[in-house]
Amino acid sequence: MVQDRVDAVVIGRNEGARLLACLDSLRGQVGRLVYVDSGSTDGSVAAAQARGAEVVTLDMTQPFTAARARNAGLARLAEDPPALVQFVDGDCALDAGWLAAARAALAADPSVVVVCGRRRERHPERSVYNRLCDREWNTPPGEATACGGDALMRHAAVVAVGGYDPTLIAGEEPDLCLRLRRAGGRILRIDAEMTLHDAAMLRFGQWWRRSRRAGHAFAEGAWRHRHGAERFWQAETRRALLWGAVLPAGAVLAGTLLHPAGWLLLLLWPAQVLRLWPRMGAEAAFFTVLGKLPEAQGVIGYHLDRWRGRRQGLIEYK
Repeated sequence: MVQDRVDAVVIGRNEGARLLACLDSLRGQVGRLVYVDSGSTDGSVAAAQARGAEVVTLDMTQPFTAARARNAGLARLAEDPPALVQFVDGDCALDAGWLAAARAALAADPSVVVVCGRRRERHPERSVYNRLCDREWNTPPGEATACGGDALMRHAAVVAVGGYDPTLIAGEEPDLCLRLRRAGGRILRIDAEMTLHDAAMLRFGQWWRRSRRAGHAFAEGAWRHRHGAERFWQAETRRALLWGAVLPAGAVLAGTLLHPAGWLLLLLWPAQVLRLWPRMGAEAAFFTVLGKLPEAQGVIGYHLDRWRGRRQGLIEYK
């Protein structure tokens, strides 16, 4: 292992100009730059090779997940492992000062195995859905339970817990972080600019699918780790089912079978928006409550598939 080297793993598919910006932001900052391509048809492979990246192309006859792509990058690095690996999604660009800040945080505390920072949305002004993403990324610094797709990690620690779970279609980073924490590692979010992300989420349908994917991740994570002391994603799953399934179903049953006043149960939705408004603002409060409907759809869909012995395919919003 090269003790002071940082290598990078970038994953992507048909990211176009976003991928070029991502690779350019890493050039000169890392040792080896590995790009894992998942069936792009836009010339991404040739563009990455032209920028000096080592390219790994996934066998797309096998079910694709982002976790599987990141593991393929880790496998390529295993030939000459670095001390640290920076994971970056292909629709993100790394901030010029990030690696110095993140490496300092890791050097200051050997128990920290993952460092992440502020991911910002590149174009929050283009849609309410982009603004919601930017708000989602804005979590407070300090010890955290999980990171997102962009993070600097100790290579040996990630390999020791088996890397990412390639069967997960969503929520693979929190799952990895849970296993790292169980192994004694710590996840740290620092007050530093990390990446610019381009969600390109301009339509309601995109936001709905992304929220449904979140519900699927909550349900699968909660079920897989249901016996753990951490109660992993139990609360998120319950909230999705309560507000997105139990409440509307209860209003329909009460309003049609018992008394028309039963429909008034639906007023709990605007009441919840008003409760969250002072803390979150009107926009975020509204979509937080509305989002419980697609989240519940994701939760229920996961368990229906589980009972049928089926695997849900990717839930993509781009």
